[in-house]
Amino acid sequence: MSFSRASGILLHPTSLPGRFGIGDLGDEAYRFADFLIAAGQSLWQVLPLGPTGYGDSPYACYSAFAGNTLLISPEKLFQEGLLAKGDLDEIPSLPTEQVDFEGVHKNKEIVLAKAFARYHRTTETELRSAFETFAEQNASWLDDYALFRALKDAQGGLPWHEWEPAMVRREARALARALAELHDQIEAQKFYQFLFFKQWFALKAFCNERGLRIIGDIPIFVAQDSADVWTNPEQFKLDETGRPIVIAGVPPDYFSKTGQLWGNPLYDWERMLADGFRWWIERVRASLQTVDIARIDHFRGFAACWEIPGNDRTAERGRWVEAPGKELFTAIRSALGEIPIIAEDLGVITPEVEKLRDDFGFPGMRILQFAFSSDVKNVDLPHNHHRNVVVYTGTHDNDTTVGWFNSVAGKGSTRDAKQVKRERDFCLKYLNTRGEEIQWDFIRAVLSSVADTAIVPLQDLLGLGTEGRMNLPNTTQGNWSWRFKHDGLTGDHSERLRDLTDTYGRIRRHEIESIKLDQDAISLI
Repeated sequence: MSFSRASGILLHPTSLPGRFGIGDLGDEAYRFADFLIAAGQSLWQVLPLGPTGYGDSPYACYSAFAGNTLLISPEKLFQEGLLAKGDLDEIPSLPTEQVDFEGVHKNKEIVLAKAFARYHRTTETELRSAFETFAEQNASWLDDYALFRALKDAQGGLPWHEWEPAMVRREARALARALAELHDQIEAQKFYQFLFFKQWFALKAFCNERGLRIIGDIPIFVAQDSADVWTNPEQFKLDETGRPIVIAGVPPDYFSKTGQLWGNPLYDWERMLADGFRWWIERVRASLQTVDIARIDHFRGFAACWEIPGNDRTAERGRWVEAPGKELFTAIRSALGEIPIIAEDLGVITPEVEKLRDDFGFPGMRILQFAFSSDVKNVDLPHNHHRNVVVYTGTHDNDTTVGWFNSVAGKGSTRDAKQVKRERDFCLKYLNTRGEEIQWDFIRAVLSSVADTAIVPLQDLLGLGTEGRMNLPNTTQGNWSWRFKHDGLTGDHSERLRDLTDTYGRIRRHEIESIKLDQDAISLI
């Protein structure tokens, strides 16, 4: 599926400014959407929106279908009558420049419990009817997810494979007992999901009505400690206790000398093939209701997965095991029709991966930071791009552009001092710059590319250094917490980005006259 020529910004909602310790789906999200529209952008890319588990990574969620309730806006709950003004005032203060996940979890649990209690007391039939309709329409995943979260809380947060054996095996008597004992907690979890999707779809509608599409992210794998694996153990390679026999990762690469050990259980592709990929079809269907375009992370895993023994501590002893990607995407297309998917085809890419991507017409990715590591034949260099790719200055896994440009070789780095200097010299020569504003050199390069789609992380638009990095692969501490400042974006950013976007034909021509800069609105961001 081809995309029209357009550009956008990568920013996960957790990184939005705001007073509650984490970005959310409140007024700041709408202000950011207004900024994108004023800047001539057509796309807002986000990371996975699921409920985060271990390490607070959006790539390790408790469900592939549920939403992240940390993103629920308390102010929107107040506006909807589900919180009192005093409830907002009582929320403890948290840092504004970094997400304090522990503090946010505590605060949001209290806030959401108050909203649920107020819902129970309300006589407002429209809200009650909307919740009941939501629960009924999403019962196929919501019932199991709500039970999973209620059980997990009752077990003090233990992963599901450490619960009592009868519950691990989902024996009918044990499930019936839990449903009775935890009825209120299960209903609360369902209500929290209702609140998330109510706020998310309101924001998405606001964006779509103004010509702004949302690019979401589908991680290829799911977390071991998730409702997905607990509910569908036969779809994964697990032992009799529910633990993974083999786990996912990638071999040694640009990011790590020992490879990346992700720890996700791997799919039993034979079983999935036998039932027509039922779980995958429903997952993609749900994702494409939540976002407009889906980027599938680690696309090469649909041709072959790096399979690592379950007890290993590094990814070095893995092996490539073939996966039925052709059959999978044929089944998805047969069930859902043409699907707007971006293939994250980074890393060790073989002809088989390229064929799978191209047979289905999925655009791949190009990363400008990777362009200067070899020679003029490097596929990430703009002169080697083609239309059906998505080009980025960098991704959530990269350092910022300024951070990359100023980096030095050091412990744990995959580049030595000589390589760092060679890449920087090549970069300056290729972009014909002295590097005073290297981030704008990169932005101009991706916007001018022939690639149909160009995406810039907000950190690069702001010219931030390594302090703005979102994630350092193969580490579990200090990631996902970056936020931008309330006054970080200005009219100058908007005008400059819009000018380049217009110059390189990424603003749809009939929209140019309708895009007006609202300096008052921008100053509030």
